[in-house]
Amino acid sequence: MLRLVLIASFFTCTAAGASGGWLIVANKGDQTVGIIDPASGKEVATVPEGGITAHELIASPDGRLAYAPIYGNSGVGKPGTDGSKLVVIDLAARKVTGELDFSHGVRPHCPLFGPKDGLLYVTTELDQTISVIDPKTLKIVGTIPTGQKESHMLVLSHDGRRGYTANVGPGTVSVLDLDARKTLAVIPISRETQRISISPDDSMVFTSDQTAPDLVVIDTATNKVKTRVPLPAPGYGTAATKDGRWLLVAVPRANKVAVVDLRAMKVAATVDVPKAPQEVLIRPDQKVAYVSCDSSRQVAPITIGDWKAGQLIEAGKGVDGLAWAAAR
Repeated sequence: MLRLVLIASFFTCTAAGASGGWLIVANKGDQTVGIIDPASGKEVATVPEGGITAHELIASPDGRLAYAPIYGNSGVGKPGTDGSKLVVIDLAARKVTGELDFSHGVRPHCPLFGPKDGLLYVTTELDQTISVIDPKTLKIVGTIPTGQKESHMLVLSHDGRRGYTANVGPGTVSVLDLDARKTLAVIPISRETQRISISPDDSMVFTSDQTAPDLVVIDTATNKVKTRVPLPAPGYGTAATKDGRWLLVAVPRANKVAVVDLRAMKVAATVDVPKAPQEVLIRPDQKVAYVSCDSSRQVAPITIGDWKAGQLIEAGKGVDGLAWAAAR
């Protein structure tokens, strides 16, 4: 027991000293949550989920816990198992310590903490809803209809008023009123869309057209498509820098990350990364972006500003979802 405490304490200190926390990842193929020390660039531990597999995850604001919805063993809209649980992992103890059972298959996928209320919002895809969860009691306290099938990914506005879902098969984005818990609008994008993010000032939402090499930019004031930005190939996960200047876009078919200048609305640079980049997470200090590359079992760090890829981080099989756990 003493050895475990000392290891956990040492890990926390080294990670915090380098960048104020650690990176946690969803290793889909291994059915584990990986814990990566950003100081050493090493995956220092893996925690079995005890379920089919999680695709996405989120850390609690205090960095103590990870919440991982157990999606299932298939891709969105494809045949396979329908996950029905969300597990809670104690990151210091490195074990599952809690569980929420949705009581039926819902394919829970993307979890986010509400910036205003501290509740946990999780896409429950087969119910065409967002489930609202009290993270302390692990009880569902409400639902928000999306009005569409395959509401796979979710982003919340920084003011806590709006939510936006990427509805894959319908090729739409649903606009949600978080306070009233209702759908305000459904925005057509294409035959298929994937992933979603929001600008720091909440004025724009970004999603990726899967039928064309375009980033789609939505004006949140009008809930209409504002513009499309050509990419080297169809995009996937995106993340904006805190200053609102740059948007990083994973481009899986090109094995690149495109850097979009949000003032000029065009690609300003591209960065080569390993095969099939999926998700982009920008570290809170805004110095490094991490990109999960599931086919290579690696995470690629990219320096913000000079757009250079650093030493690759070995992760688990099918590494996908990324989250940042703040140091305590």
